[in-house]
Amino acid sequence: MNRTIRHAAITAAGTLTAIALTACGSTSTPAGTADQNRPAAAGTTVTTPSAGASTDTASGEQNAADVAFAAGMVPHHQQAVTMSQMAQKQATSPKVKALAADIQAAQGPEIQTMTGWLTAWGQPAPTSGGHDMSQMGGAGMGGMMTDEQMQQLSAASGTAFDRMWLQLMIAHHQGAVEMSNVELSGGKNADAKKLAQEIIDAQKREITVMQQLLPTITG
Repeated sequence: MNRTIRHAAITAAGTLTAIALTACGSTSTPAGTADQNRPAAAGTTVTTPSAGASTDTASGEQNAADVAFAAGMVPHHQQAVTMSQMAQKQATSPKVKALAADIQAAQGPEIQTMTGWLTAWGQPAPTSGGHDMSQMGGAGMGGMMTDEQMQQLSAASGTAFDRMWLQLMIAHHQGAVEMSNVELSGGKNADAKKLAQEIIDAQKREITVMQQLLPTITG
């Protein structure tokens, strides 16, 4: 009888000790938080995206229309940036210069974003400097300038440059809107379609500005 009581007491003491240890352990940091706070092992890169930060990798699935949109819009944007750089040096109108700066600032990051998508999708990124839009498929030429038009613009100066630049950029923007509408109707990737809508909204506004500015360029 005494032996039974002694055994029960030992068992109870062991149970209380286990409970106490468990209670102490419950105050430790949860596993998920501990992993976040633990320093990364040597050679390991930890990336924590900031709130609202854009990403060069489009999430979700993509189809041929998404690929064609990005592959076509990259050189399209590259040409707009080149034209904007020309305006920074050759335009006489401060408003043309300011608009060109805005276009360059907006489209430069979009080029990087779409190039990142193409890389993630296992597609070749278009090379800069060319005006071949064959990758766009059904999206057409997209208002791209020919080499001859670009040479004429480069040779222009004064108000003649300003007028020509506005006329060409209006057509260029209208082409981008058409290309983006093709993506909205046939694309699958949510990020690509979101960018297409943003391009439509921004470039329609800029088309209106340029159409209003064009008649004021005289001389």
